[in-house]
Amino acid sequence: MEHKAAMTLFELNNMVRSAVEGALRDEYWVEAELSEARESRGHCYMELVEKAPGSNTPTARASAKCWRQTWALLRPYFENTTGQTLHPGMKVLLQVYAQFHEAYGFSWIVTDIDPTYTIGDMARKRQEIIRRLKEEGVFDLNKELELPLFTQRIAVISSETAAGYGDFCNQLADNGHGYRFTTRLFPAVMQGEQVEQSIIAALNRINDEADSFDCAVIIRGGGATSDMSGFDTLALAENVANFPLPVITGIGHDRDESVLDMISHTSVKTPTAAAALLVSRLVAVEERIENCRERITRSVTATIGRESRRMAALSGRIPALFTIAKTRHEARISIFSERLKAAARQHVDRQSHRIDIMAQGMAPAAARLVAKARHAVELLEQRAKALDPALLLRRGYSITLSHGRAVRDAASLRSGDEIETRLDKGIIKSTVK
Repeated sequence: MEHKAAMTLFELNNMVRSAVEGALRDEYWVEAELSEARESRGHCYMELVEKAPGSNTPTARASAKCWRQTWALLRPYFENTTGQTLHPGMKVLLQVYAQFHEAYGFSWIVTDIDPTYTIGDMARKRQEIIRRLKEEGVFDLNKELELPLFTQRIAVISSETAAGYGDFCNQLADNGHGYRFTTRLFPAVMQGEQVEQSIIAALNRINDEADSFDCAVIIRGGGATSDMSGFDTLALAENVANFPLPVITGIGHDRDESVLDMISHTSVKTPTAAAALLVSRLVAVEERIENCRERITRSVTATIGRESRRMAALSGRIPALFTIAKTRHEARISIFSERLKAAARQHVDRQSHRIDIMAQGMAPAAARLVAKARHAVELLEQRAKALDPALLLRRGYSITLSHGRAVRDAASLRSGDEIETRLDKGIIKSTVK
């Protein structure tokens, strides 16, 4: 079998390179989403994707590279303009040209990045999140909570090693007014891709013991001001909006207001500003208390003055009023005394008359009662004589006694019992056999 002349892989790839570079000589602006972005030895390596509308399914993929010399210029410009670093999920507008390398294959070489396109996409995403929150009715939910007058028990979400956390605690401790605050740190990642999940986890831990705190403070300091994407997410915004405690944010950036800032109860720029806010609230509360104290003092002083003047005026009128009242009451007492004497005399007369009448009827009534009682006694005497046992004995009857009691039934006696029989004249003692 006759073999055709074969090409080496390098020769074939070289042909592809010539074809690509010959057909794609220009530079092109391309819109894409980053699925990966990483730096290595000063170069930036990107994976670009395009997804179908309303889906996460990629319809196109490509690799892109930005060489060290170009990346050193593009990176600070992009980050200063957008306030963010390149990260997965970000939409970018890149100027690229095609390159095919015999050993490394095809890739797009990045020569420029338009940050205004990314800013526009970020703004669209932010507006979409805001729209969703307003539709859900939670956009102002946390703002409707009231900070307690004495907000002194603070739950802090921050990186444990962040300089901003130390500044916040020092500002509270050395507030110059002698106010005492208690803070408890709930550590969280405050930059990078884990910001959202880490802060939500910290909020959940605080929620488990929400009664122990007056508010939650989310602060960030010492990190890159360009890495703010983690604070512009729907999930984090929903958690903060529905949180049962007022949330204060001080995440240390001046460029833009994040969605987290918008949804929180109160937003300040820095951790020290958050501490100053808490101190100023207590200052305002103390001023209110002092103002109330002064108003109460003035009111009490004025009332005492008025009442003192009234008492002085009344005390001057008391002697004359007392004389009038005394004369009036003496007259009333005299009238009542005369009435009482007359009533007493009338009552005594009535009772005396009743006694006279009762005394006149008492002697006949007593005589009748004595006669009636005498007749009853005579009848009882006759009955008693008729029942006298001596009469029965005189008639020939006898009475048998056992142990001093009359015997009515022979069955009640036993052999050997002594009995006594009383006759009209004499007593017979017997023994039962």
